[in-house]
Amino acid sequence: MKRNPVIPYILVMVFGIVLVFVLSFKGLGDMKEVAKDSGGESSNKTTEVAATKPEDIYKSTCIGCHGDQYQGVVGPSLKGVGNKYTKAQIVQFITKGKGNMPAGLVPQEQAEAMAEWVSKIK
Repeated sequence: MKRNPVIPYILVMVFGIVLVFVLSFKGLGDMKEVAKDSGGESSNKTTEVAATKPEDIYKSTCIGCHGDQYQGVVGPSLKGVGNKYTKAQIVQFITKGKGNMPAGLVPQEQAEAMAEWVSKIK
């Protein structure tokens, strides 16, 4: 008996298409729940971050560009920044941005504490 070698590929394709439709409808069903979770609470989370320690601010906003060990990924390394720049310059970088770094990632009231912390990174 000869079997058609295309049949398994067709079955996998049909299964994949059915799976795409099922997951799409599942996503549509969860849409209201996801929208509710990301609604007004995101501004509260930002306020909570603003009231935390510089290490926590770094973990939530800076680690993506400067790395988990301050080594620099997209942004420059933060090791030894205190030796190159004054605290006032670091505050200016944090609040107004520099190069590819966007301004306003750290609230103005936390900028001094963040600059103090960054200047001590070795």
